[in-house]
Amino acid sequence: MNPIDLAPLRRATGLVLLGALVLGGTAGCSPTADSAPRTAQARKSPPAGAPTVTSTASDVGWVQLMTPMNQQAVKLLALAAERAGEPRVRDFAERLRTGQESELVCLRALLTRMGLPGTDVHAGHDMPGMVTVRDLEAARAAEGPAFDRLVLVQIRDHLRQSAQVSRSEITSGGRADARELAAALVTARETSLAELERLPGAVRALG
Repeated sequence: MNPIDLAPLRRATGLVLLGALVLGGTAGCSPTADSAPRTAQARKSPPAGAPTVTSTASDVGWVQLMTPMNQQAVKLLALAAERAGEPRVRDFAERLRTGQESELVCLRALLTRMGLPGTDVHAGHDMPGMVTVRDLEAARAAEGPAFDRLVLVQIRDHLRQSAQVSRSEITSGGRADARELAAALVTARETSLAELERLPGAVRALG
């Protein structure tokens, strides 16, 4: 799977049309400034004397991509926590789901600070790393080792791709709070990927 380059996001006007273990803290969940930031889509006046935080197109594209990516991954992880045949895969899925839900709290808080809607602007688009409706249907239809293999492949792709776009945000983003959260997500995904690749059946499933 080819990684996504966020360079096109810097040229976008605010939307992107391409497309963990529990975080050790809540990096990015609290504003770095008391103001409501101006964004590529919405501008609000900050309180008198408060610094202004400007969101770049890269910031907007990243948070609007990462939020649905996590939302969809959580759905697959919930299935895996209940149905995976291998106990270590079930345990991994449950812990990763908890971590991704914690990240969602931070991502949604960032959306709010940026003045962006909580709607999924990527609904209906098939993007690398995104667990699609078809993927979920396939997972529900699979059983036994086939189910475990499907989960391992899908979650591996999700972790890799979301780490890649988060690294691009660290490099290109304009907001300190968004870059901080992106860095925390990269660390979480690297840890999760290392664990996933050691799970029973991973060598066969991932090739």
